Amino acid sequence: METKSTLYNEFPLFLKRYFSYKVQKISLNAGFTCPNRDGNKGVGGCTYCNNQTFNPDYCRTEKSITRQLEEGKQFFAHKYPEMKYLAYFQAYTNTYGELEDLKRKYEEALSADGVVGLVIGTRPDCMPDSLLDYLEEMNRHTFLLVEYGIESTDDKTLCRINRGHTFHAAADAVERTASRGILTGGHVILGLPGETDAMLLEQVAAINSLPLTTLKFHQLQLFRGTTMAAEYDADPGRFRFWEIGEYIDLFVEVLRRLRPDLVVERFASEAPPRYHYGRNWGLIRNETLLAMLEKRLEERGAYQGEIFIPLCSNH
Repeated sequence: METKSTLYNEFPLFLKRYFSYKVQKISLNAGFTCPNRDGNKGVGGCTYCNNQTFNPDYCRTEKSITRQLEEGKQFFAHKYPEMKYLAYFQAYTNTYGELEDLKRKYEEALSADGVVGLVIGTRPDCMPDSLLDYLEEMNRHTFLLVEYGIESTDDKTLCRINRGHTFHAAADAVERTASRGILTGGHVILGLPGETDAMLLEQVAAINSLPLTTLKFHQLQLFRGTTMAAEYDADPGRFRFWEIGEYIDLFVEVLRRLRPDLVVERFASEAPPRYHYGRNWGLIRNETLLAMLEKRLEERGAYQGEIFIPLCSNH
């Protein structure tokens, strides 16, 4: 029987290329905002976003970065005392600020005991060349992964969800970052209003064309207090939600088309039930979803890149 590693390119195997020991990401809230929240490019933020849904309880802006890291380490250390950590700047847009302030925050995280690298989550329209210069230099000395919220390759969708940027902007940011030798990741949401399964499969080719190293996929979830939750109340017919089996079938088809070397960090996301709104999958954990995906791949004899078609440069 095939092993898991032959079915899709998993994130833990990717980390083993860089670390001979176990590493864990610790999420941080460093007090950033977003340009589509503060009026620079819009207000209200992305229509689907409630940052509390993916921030652990220890992530509070009144706590220093060092304290958040210490509390995060305490949370994980009982399982693996010898574990090392990646400081994950996750909440909001973690490159949206003055360069010297950004440097101070990143370097505070790197100075913490046991931290062996950074993961920086951000938007495609918040990566000036001056910051890339600094990150390129940092990348020579420590592990660094920059993750961009791509969300969709369709500009109409990006407009509907108030992202404030185009797919071209996302492609440009990914290309500029990867060209500096920096590991570059992307986030994509599957199931945004107006997008059909056919559109989601078609966009895989555009994603494949980007010089990405890692990818996170998220199924659309509605969260309390968001603009999208209000939109759902006003017109539920605009939304569709997969049953778990349906979503896994769709994702198998995504994987079959996905570039074989792309590292799949996640294919679905979970959030505390207290934030859920409308239809959701309840308390099912990622481990269970992964087992279901692997089972379906094995049943179908399918694997990542099975029907991947490289884009020809002369077309």
